[in-house]
Amino acid sequence: MLIRDSFARYPSLSGRVVLITGGASGIGEAVVEAFARQNAKVVFFDVKKDAAEVLIRRISEMGHPAPVFMECDLTDTVASQAAVSHVMDALGNIDILVNNAGNDTRHSIEEVTPELWDQLIAVNVKQQFFMCQSVVQGMRKLGRGSIINLSSIAWAIPSTNVPVYVTAKAAIVGMTRTLAHELGPHNIRVNCVMPGCIWTDRQRQLWFTDAYKAQMLERQALKRLLQPHEIANLILFLAADDSSAITNQCHVADGGWT
Repeated sequence: MLIRDSFARYPSLSGRVVLITGGASGIGEAVVEAFARQNAKVVFFDVKKDAAEVLIRRISEMGHPAPVFMECDLTDTVASQAAVSHVMDALGNIDILVNNAGNDTRHSIEEVTPELWDQLIAVNVKQQFFMCQSVVQGMRKLGRGSIINLSSIAWAIPSTNVPVYVTAKAAIVGMTRTLAHELGPHNIRVNCVMPGCIWTDRQRQLWFTDAYKAQMLERQALKRLLQPHEIANLILFLAADDSSAITNQCHVADGGWT
């Protein structure tokens, strides 16, 4: 993974407690590494234990503070909220929450059952709300906080063959805006990041056919593949005090697709 040493340093992130969901791979992996490079106290949740251990080892070998991994199924609300409480007991109140976890498994309209609907909504939007709920009391005590929710341009294009995923990603935008207004009086900022087509291992292995790649490059203004660290860099800025006046916004990073 390419993370350039010339990228910005944010002194306000040093020592802050950062919780990242879905941090073992893809965009989440880049976000974990980016915050570790800022000397933040990083905790990440995921179900991919092996990938998490590889990531921790790589970051440690770079000489950066090792992040803490907690194996957690975010669709189990009781368990995930208990995990957040454990983090706060160990490290203090959470300064920054990055709601990254999601699942973009393809599905047609016809194959969506009530059970599949509930499953995809749970992993793509429900868990984001309850993670926010879990950290806001501590952020109120701190008198500050930054929550960054990951949506997608999938709802804006709109993408096809993922109707429930698209519905969830659109809902995240609305959730971000209402939480920003509810939490703003407590100096808690809530923003949304909408990535475009990002060159992750999962995308490359499952969806990146030659035809799709050609379509993507035709529609983007930038005629190249977008990398996970480019999304992580935007998230760093939104987490840092440098963006202290920015809340209630959806930030698109899609190479000019939309």
